[in-house]
Amino acid sequence: MTVSRRSFLASSGLALIGATAVKAGIPEAPIQSSPLMQPPLFPSSGPDYQPVVTLNGWTLPWRMNGDWKEFHLVAEPVVREISPGMKAHLWGYNGQSPGPTIEAVEGDKVRIFVTNKLPEHTTIHWHGQILPCGMDGVTGLTQPPIKPGKTFVYEFQLKKSGTFMYHPHGDEMVQMAMGMMGFFVVHPRDPKLHRVDRDFVFLLNAFDIEPGTYVPKINTMLDFNMWCWNSRVFPGIDHFVVAKNDRVRIRFGNLTMTNHPIHMHGYDFEVTCTDGGWVRPEARWPEVSIDVAVGQMRAFEFDAVYEGDWAIHCHKSHHTMNAMGHDVKTYIGVDQSDIKQTISRLIGGGYMPMGAQGMAEMGEMEMAAPDNTLPMMTGFGQFGAIEMGGMFSVVKVREGLATNDYKDPGWFKHPPGTVAYEVKDVGNRSSEAPRAPGSSSGPKPGDAQFKAVKPGAKKGHGHH
Repeated sequence: MTVSRRSFLASSGLALIGATAVKAGIPEAPIQSSPLMQPPLFPSSGPDYQPVVTLNGWTLPWRMNGDWKEFHLVAEPVVREISPGMKAHLWGYNGQSPGPTIEAVEGDKVRIFVTNKLPEHTTIHWHGQILPCGMDGVTGLTQPPIKPGKTFVYEFQLKKSGTFMYHPHGDEMVQMAMGMMGFFVVHPRDPKLHRVDRDFVFLLNAFDIEPGTYVPKINTMLDFNMWCWNSRVFPGIDHFVVAKNDRVRIRFGNLTMTNHPIHMHGYDFEVTCTDGGWVRPEARWPEVSIDVAVGQMRAFEFDAVYEGDWAIHCHKSHHTMNAMGHDVKTYIGVDQSDIKQTISRLIGGGYMPMGAQGMAEMGEMEMAAPDNTLPMMTGFGQFGAIEMGGMFSVVKVREGLATNDYKDPGWFKHPPGTVAYEVKDVGNRSSEAPRAPGSSSGPKPGDAQFKAVKPGAKKGHGHH
């Protein structure tokens, strides 16, 4: 049996604009250019809810058309500031990567227009949503592709509240590697259910952008050098600003190519939601780190009772770095004095070898790099170099913040006697802790295994 394009669209539940009439035309597609977190978008009608705030992002405005809540997404090339000093040429939605967060309420009927301004076809998959098969957004399987210049519309009713996302299912590897994704939050119909005081959202994504270039390498599988939250890296990632005693929820989804153990300092928390739904109170478990696999979403909650500047980051140490070279040699313990003299003679001075004592000096010096490249370790706090990059931010808990005040309060003022400090009398041997008979204090400088090895020297079977 031959199926016409029009009858296929009608039977799939997906409408191509022009094939199906939509009253009042297509809604406006707002554009956002600022890389900074925008204020929460409070509902002007319908059920009340505490809106989310998107790290370095925003919430997509909507309009009511009868009993339908209408949104308009535009898939298009964008320029995204990864952090001050570096921009990337990506693909995204409505001017940014990731695209704007979509917020609605359980039971809402949503109509989402998607206009394609990319150089190739696309679709949108509504990750985790329960909906008609023809609205699921898989190219060829559930719908025809959205060709460049065309607009499709997705229509479905939100069956459950929770934490979801959207991304293409057309040339998926390329389009997600280029930054196409966004958050989708559905609030409970009952405003009192699962309510918190502050609700943060962000997506984990990653790019392989060689120093001095602007476009990600789309065929990279694991060796990324820009580990991002919402296409931003530290120190460009917004802080989580929280009032003391607030109930706080942090939601995140993983669209990288590996898992991420997200760890928050200073607190333990409860895992309360996944992309499959809310975790029943009796099934919640306490954590200080929560691993999120590829394609998963997680949300955790805590009561902000401890003031301070608390780190939050991926616990894979190479995911808190920027612009890493994966073939950099290790020079820890290597005597580079001869090389320094030789190279300095050749170039007329100014050569400075690094890495013999570790990599911390990289974060402290912030040496010159090619244009549009970030330092591997960067960022400064009130006590000096933080020596981080990538997936790192700070939860700033402060007393006296107004409701929905998300402005950076500056660095925490520690009460007297609550900051780690240097011990001045380390030369007083009588203060050394007693040791058990026969115990060793460990190898000492000058022991054979700690003697510096000059480059090119051979010792045993090791290579230095």
